[in-house]
Amino acid sequence: MPLMPLLGKSLDELKDIVRSFGMPPFTAKQIAEWLYKKNADSIDNMTNISKINRDTLSRQYRTGRTPFVQVAESSDGTKKYLFKTADNRFIETVYIPEPDRATLCVSSQVGCRMNCLFCMTGRQGFAAQLSTDEILNQMVSVPEFDRLTNIVYMGMGEPLDNLDPVLKSIELLTADDGMGWSPRRITLSTIGLTAGLKTFLEKSSVHLAVSLHSPFPAERGKLMPIEKAFPMENILAELKKYDFGRQRRLSFEYILFEGVNDTRRHAVRLAKLLRGLDCRVNLIRFHPIPDVALGCSDEINIIAFRDYLTDNGIVCTVRKSRGEDIRAACGMLSTLECAKHSKDTHT
Repeated sequence: MPLMPLLGKSLDELKDIVRSFGMPPFTAKQIAEWLYKKNADSIDNMTNISKINRDTLSRQYRTGRTPFVQVAESSDGTKKYLFKTADNRFIETVYIPEPDRATLCVSSQVGCRMNCLFCMTGRQGFAAQLSTDEILNQMVSVPEFDRLTNIVYMGMGEPLDNLDPVLKSIELLTADDGMGWSPRRITLSTIGLTAGLKTFLEKSSVHLAVSLHSPFPAERGKLMPIEKAFPMENILAELKKYDFGRQRRLSFEYILFEGVNDTRRHAVRLAKLLRGLDCRVNLIRFHPIPDVALGCSDEINIIAFRDYLTDNGIVCTVRKSRGEDIRAACGMLSTLECAKHSKDTHT
């Protein structure tokens, strides 16, 4: 039987484990501290637990930390880490250093079933859900873990399509007996699966980013097929039921594609659509992917789009492009590695 991970277990679950072995109840809190405060990489390093109890635990459990298998480093300091999953697939985790913060972008699925036109991950198709320990492992297993100031669920996969493990990982990130992070340091990005969105908003207090990419339903549907099942208008109606402000930020992600969604007509409609919501818009430059006939807007159009929204009361920023020399588009590195692994397996 493979060893089971302790990472991803709540304090109550750890209490059940130690109870099943007849260990003292306080052992559960010791394990939690080693996992979530001290970042132990092995059970044997949990030195305030008796040797007998460590040996007992090690017969059935492991910490759950798994090292990355590859890293690509950009000239701007961005690092893209590749982690291997149990079924020999790959996920990406991106470290983004800035003068005043250090952000880690984590994945929630192997591949994705949303099939957005502009997304390399979607072209992989959906392979598997990541477990809570696999989500948290991306954080604790990067060398920069102690420097991190922000976590964004914005990597491979749709977080609300893997809701329970994602919510549990957020709970362990923010719990006093977990990692103790402030919810204000965490952002979840989604295309807006309505049922999952409602649960997420009710059960967590972290920031929310919604992928929009066009204010016109028919045009959005060409970019994001999920528009048919989960219309943008329904998403916005749901968001208007909640109080966003200083404690919880709402933002909209908007990738600008040349001649597709970057015109004045789009900016005017977007400003009208978001009126009444306490939100901001993040404009994103498109990183081209193979065999997709979409191009990035030029700088003049990007600035004009931003200025129109700003002049009409919408806080709007242009996200700085990072890691362009290390296959910046999400899913590029893992897709190439999957293809390489598949070729090696069949030769």
